Amino acid sequence: MKFFGGLLMALGILIATLTGLCSAWFLVMSLSSPNGEFSGPSMLPFIAVIGGLPCLSGVGMFFWGRWLLRRARERGE
Repeated sequence: MKFFGGLLMALGILIATLTGLCSAWFLVMSLSSPNGEFSGPSMLPFIAVIGGLPCLSGVGMFFWGRWLLRRARERGE
């Protein structure tokens, strides 16, 4: 259980960090470009769905792994 919990935590951190940074980059770039097809605040829902859902799944994986590690520690494994 310890290995799987640690693996989930590591993958969760990696997924949440990378997708969060990518989403933030696209958000800043779409808000800073004055005109164009993919500019302005109308891109916010698109960025939230495409980048936000994987980021939330990464955060969920992290907390699931942390829960598994705590449970293994309580059991004395």
